[in-house]
Amino acid sequence: MKASDLFSPQIVGSIEIKNRIVMAPMTRCRAIDNIPNELMAEYYIQRSSAGLIITEGTSPSPNGLGYARIPGVFSEKQVEGWKKTTKAVHKNGGKIIVQLMHSGRISHHLNMHKDAQIVAPSAVKAAGQMWTDLKGLQDFDVPKEMTSQEILHAKTEYVAAAENGLFAGFDGVELHSANGYLLEEFLSPISNIREDNYGGSIENRCRFVIEVVTAVANAIGKDKTGIRLSPYGVASDMPHYPEIDATYDYLSKELSKLDIAYIHLVDHSAMGAPPVPLEIKKRIRNNFKNTIILCGGFDKESAEAVLESELTDLVAFGRPFINNPDLVERFENNWPLSQDLNMDLFYTADEKGYTDYPFYKME
Repeated sequence: MKASDLFSPQIVGSIEIKNRIVMAPMTRCRAIDNIPNELMAEYYIQRSSAGLIITEGTSPSPNGLGYARIPGVFSEKQVEGWKKTTKAVHKNGGKIIVQLMHSGRISHHLNMHKDAQIVAPSAVKAAGQMWTDLKGLQDFDVPKEMTSQEILHAKTEYVAAAENGLFAGFDGVELHSANGYLLEEFLSPISNIREDNYGGSIENRCRFVIEVVTAVANAIGKDKTGIRLSPYGVASDMPHYPEIDATYDYLSKELSKLDIAYIHLVDHSAMGAPPVPLEIKKRIRNNFKNTIILCGGFDKESAEAVLESELTDLVAFGRPFINNPDLVERFENNWPLSQDLNMDLFYTADEKGYTDYPFYKME
């Protein structure tokens, strides 16, 4: 495989993309009142030379709005707000998928609508704190254990949000089952201590994820449905457990049976987390028959190498897209990447550290 294959077209499900470079989902907290806006549209269009953009985590329901100023896609205003982004990205020849992120127990009531509640598979409080605009950093709340009826309702919320995503003009939907949020909370026997059909065995702990994926794929098309996974990830207080390998072996086989468009596998070891063992990446690759996206600490050279190894079909980049809105052009022309990255502005509310990073200029 030639290095230029990083820039070759690809088909993901039914989505035709112009290169194999994916902009990874990154929370940026610019959605005032949880409604997508013009500033967010500008941010995404600046980066629309990516083959595929996956949006920041977007809540499928009021109960999923864990963080301050994250967007949703469950109301008419939110759908109309997202149309500004999808129209702009499509006008520039890009493709964009909405990532549905129900934050589950990773939440605080000060970030929620007054009638919303923090729910999770079990009433197990996560260690750590969360930012609130009203009172700064606060400990996570103890979540409410979901009843059978609430589990059913959450599935309908995912389906409605996925349909809303297509109404808003998105090319597809990614279900966020990583980083310690609701879907992954069901997978882990540490956050999920249920004793019914959704807890205990690997099959039971995977049940909710598989049911949500099935329902969304049936509603919008399996060719427009993807999922993000983070085996061995420790974000949001997700400790390791002995059955990690067996859990993701089983889950990836079941996802392949559903024939969805892709699995997006994230490895946060570049940011200090434990690495995802190569064996697990190979196992998921072998189990799953459709597109694989790998994400985590890649540069141009390592992306080309992993594509050549055939361990993945697409490579996702996160932080490099923040301060290099023209990342694809910089890769393609061997222009240097900007190293000017202001982490203090990752989650603030305005354009600073968001849409004001410069494009490369030839001297």
